Amino acid sequence: MARNLLIVESPAKARTINKYLGKDFTVLASYGHVRDLVPKEGAVDPDDGFAMRYDVIEKNQKHVDAIAKAAKAAENLYLATDPDREGEAISWHIAEILRERGLLKDKPLQRVVFTEITPRAIKEAIANPRGIAEPLVDAQQARRALDYLVGFNLSPVLWRKVQRGLSAGRVQSPALRMIVEREEEIEAFQAREYWTVQAECRHPSQPFNARLVKLDGEKFEQFTITDGETAEDARTRITRDAGGVLQVTDVTRKERKRRPAPPFTTSTLQQEAARKLGFTTKRTMQVAQKLYEGVSLGEEGTVGLISYMRTDSVHLSGEALGELRDVIARDFGTDSVPDKPNFYKSKSKNAQEAHEAIRPTSALRTPSQVARYLDDDGRRLYELVWKRAVASQMVPATLNTVSVELAAGSDHAFRVSGTTVVFPGFLAVYEEGKDQRAADADDEGRKLPPMQPGDRIPLDAVTTAQHFTEPPPRYSEASLVKALEEYGIGRPSTYASIIATLLFRKYVELDSRRFRPTDVGRAVSKFLAGHFTQYVDYDFTARMEDELDAVSRGEEEWVPLMERFWTPFKQLVEDKKESLDKVDAGSVRILGDDPASGRPVSARIGKYGPLVQMGTVEDEEKPKFASLQPGQSIYSITLEQALELFKMPRTLGEHDGEPVTVGIGRFGPFAKRGSTYASLTKEDDPYTIGLDRAVQLIEEKEEIARNRIIREWDGSDVQVLNGRYGPYISNGQLNAKIPKDVEPSSLTLEEATRLIEETGKPARGRFGKKAAKKVVAKKAAKKVAKKAAKKATAKKATAKKATAKKATAKKAAKKAVKKAAKKVAKKAG
Repeated sequence: MARNLLIVESPAKARTINKYLGKDFTVLASYGHVRDLVPKEGAVDPDDGFAMRYDVIEKNQKHVDAIAKAAKAAENLYLATDPDREGEAISWHIAEILRERGLLKDKPLQRVVFTEITPRAIKEAIANPRGIAEPLVDAQQARRALDYLVGFNLSPVLWRKVQRGLSAGRVQSPALRMIVEREEEIEAFQAREYWTVQAECRHPSQPFNARLVKLDGEKFEQFTITDGETAEDARTRITRDAGGVLQVTDVTRKERKRRPAPPFTTSTLQQEAARKLGFTTKRTMQVAQKLYEGVSLGEEGTVGLISYMRTDSVHLSGEALGELRDVIARDFGTDSVPDKPNFYKSKSKNAQEAHEAIRPTSALRTPSQVARYLDDDGRRLYELVWKRAVASQMVPATLNTVSVELAAGSDHAFRVSGTTVVFPGFLAVYEEGKDQRAADADDEGRKLPPMQPGDRIPLDAVTTAQHFTEPPPRYSEASLVKALEEYGIGRPSTYASIIATLLFRKYVELDSRRFRPTDVGRAVSKFLAGHFTQYVDYDFTARMEDELDAVSRGEEEWVPLMERFWTPFKQLVEDKKESLDKVDAGSVRILGDDPASGRPVSARIGKYGPLVQMGTVEDEEKPKFASLQPGQSIYSITLEQALELFKMPRTLGEHDGEPVTVGIGRFGPFAKRGSTYASLTKEDDPYTIGLDRAVQLIEEKEEIARNRIIREWDGSDVQVLNGRYGPYISNGQLNAKIPKDVEPSSLTLEEATRLIEETGKPARGRFGKKAAKKVVAKKAAKKVAKKAAKKATAKKATAKKATAKKATAKKAAKKAVKKAAKKVAKKAG
């Protein structure tokens, strides 16, 4: 075992760094967080200074044990987790575990930090260690405690008033509110009609189109013309007054500079990767993580290609600036290098926490040079990072804008603009996504023919076009991250997890890569906004983030911060628990009365999701319920649409002496005959499907069932089955794959049983869940037995001399038990 132990977070990083440090170091990975709050009430105790009860994360127990074993043999310990709050907290947790196990006596434990994984950066970090930064740890603990207290106190309220199994997150709830409010804006939006007027000009050098800016002596605005008849009258007047010619009245030329954007932060990388590459935030961070941790570059070895990817900072180190300027001069000429480096100011108050922007660890490694060592995602993201960093240190682009006014008679005027690039500057390397330069979008790249005041330009035609205003777009991942950043909600390390949580909880869904809130998501958001307004307020959430940042900088203590939050929050939850008993469930919409029965019809969230209800629980007759169809929402469904849903199930007729019906269940529309249920396809409408089609679907389902069993054995639960993805083995609890070189029908019971024992995984569905629980219970029992065995071994090791006495005592105990059993049997007889 080496004298020095260095601990990082990921195995990929460990492998890369191990190659740099040589035989004097052992590099181990913690595999992320090693401890978390115990998953039950009381893990955070507000009455004891917010004391937090931690436990080792079960899946990482073996990694913790490996670290402890190596720490025992090492002379020097280095904690080299990521350079942010989460990384600092992981280092602190590892230190606490080692301290509790008595492994830090007389051993130096040092924290080392680097923002890139290169030999120079690693060796420099080890040469300049520091202690664990307690303020960063406090900030992370405060965040975790806040999230825990909000979740454990608000979620049960949601279970009672909306639906069981829901959760309320401190940061995810304002993000959900943002998406829901945008959806409500879209629903409330009323389109307005407007018309544009355009002149088609035939210049001898180059034809072009110009837009109307003056009509009848007045400024022409968006809603000057709002119907087709008025548009046609205007077109006729302009054509008559122009007489087939437009006269140039003014030509304005303006030269301007466009500065490059700063190098990437986490949020701007996520936004640009979404716009330009179509990546989700999760995919962006996964690919960036691989580039940061290290890629094998052939003879050069494994190298981290980009700096740390969770950062608010737009700062670049002096060394990085020098290298970028050298590359610009070499590849784009010295006139593309500014006299002094370009410096950018970060909007984040806490940017010093992560030292640099995201950049290539060496600008000398061009995208073309490393492309063959990367997969497609890695190549594209590295190219984006490299180009953005290089462009950030180049001279501005010089643009020439020409604007020409053209008169159509004395009362009407058109205008055309064009922007051309005089000197590309940074545009030779990189240009931001389109929505970043919306102001230039109309005339960017358009080159106009030469024109001077007094020129007469032939007019081919005057055309009109109808338009309608559009509602604001739903949030994409890029625009949501941008909005969260602008509001100050969350931090770089949290954006991807916020989005992942909203999708996982099914509070939102992606529709054409845009977020649409589900009915459950809307119900949760409306309930929280109505009853816990402050805690989903954007400003409140942003202020809380600012206070956590202040804790991380050592400017504020975390316990007083927690007390200021907890006291009013606890009181509000207690008050609401009492008052909400009188409140109906979340998001109930009364649609009207059923014309046939007069009973009220409502739309609401039920146990299994959105539904419509006819009648109330107070009625003598039980209420009727019907599930919504895909695409329907409790917030927009009409009474007529709801009444149609109550027509289910429909009886289509009889077949083989049994009724055939169609209904809509939890998993969508289905046809039923006897005990056979067959799902309808997307093309089948449950309200119009006929008997023949329903019978066809049912018989196809029964045919699949008949052919499902390839082989089975009497007296055994083991079967060889045909599945959706091919043949497999199952015993009802565990499923196992069949090796490709094995013919499924040739398997023996012994072979099938062995495959289940060696490779079986819990079956899905109702029975699979039970099986999974059994498997988990079995593993837990093994774990307990293993621990007990360890303890027993330890006791044996410390009491070798008493072995003989123990054996005697054991025999005596067995004898006593047998004697007692005989006495009991005698009495019973």
